[in-house]
Amino acid sequence: MGELDPSPAHRPLGARVKGFVALTKPRIIELLLITTIPVMFLAEQGVPDLWLVLATCIGGYLSAGGANALNMYLDRDIDALMHRTERRPLVTGVVSPREGLVFGLSLAVVSTVWFGLLVNWLSAALSLGALLFYVVVYTMLLKRRTAQNIVWGGIAGCMPVLIGWSSVTNEVSWAAVVLFLVIFFWTPPHYWPLSMKVKDDYARVGVPMLPVVAGNRAVARQIVVYSWVMVAVSLALWPLGYVGWFYPLVAAVAGGWWLWEAHALQARAKAGITGAKLKEMRLFHWSITYVSLLFVAVAVDPFLR
Repeated sequence: MGELDPSPAHRPLGARVKGFVALTKPRIIELLLITTIPVMFLAEQGVPDLWLVLATCIGGYLSAGGANALNMYLDRDIDALMHRTERRPLVTGVVSPREGLVFGLSLAVVSTVWFGLLVNWLSAALSLGALLFYVVVYTMLLKRRTAQNIVWGGIAGCMPVLIGWSSVTNEVSWAAVVLFLVIFFWTPPHYWPLSMKVKDDYARVGVPMLPVVAGNRAVARQIVVYSWVMVAVSLALWPLGYVGWFYPLVAAVAGGWWLWEAHALQARAKAGITGAKLKEMRLFHWSITYVSLLFVAVAVDPFLR
């Protein structure tokens, strides 16, 4: 891989634009929006103001994009050594480290002001809190020090649920807390299968993701435990009275399928299966489908009550 000239004049404009967009990790932000918008429908018990939805989504993108850019700035040393991240813009030189830092900080400021002026200041505070938690607590303090990094670091990814609810109501309710906990317990069994797949990358750079410091059997056991708690918490929304019959039906069916996949992964790990036959990515891909189905059900349920 050839080195790019660090001078901005020698970096093609199109590549630089793509590089800045890549710093925001658009694929990850799609998941954040999937959890934000449906919660707004539930909070409104119908269709929320569409301008408010747009303003919240733009603010969420700017905030999460700033957090992701700052994450890449801080992790650029290990990103250069991992196959999964070696093409990131701060590694290839399409974007310089200074540009990445300024870009991330600028998005942090703009997103906070955007939320405060166009949504409300509670949502602005929650958004800024999520950004700081991801950058400071996860990236700087936890990621390279503990195998529990993704467990507690995942709190930042739960915040869009609270932001979606607060953007409509200017408060946080028990329904938002329950859905926050669903994402909290979803994050480790969602990410650990991917970590199992690329654990050699993490081991190479000394990041103690759980699959690096524990065997497949231990990781699969933790996945099953978190999965059962996640499904149980997802069903708690029903007895609290925030949803009708549709959401718990979807939550039960989708959760049952998740548990099937989690236990199947554990069975393969217990049998000593490794490599492609372990099929850990089956659960990773299903986890994205699961959270999408669950939150679509959150948005649809108010119309069927």
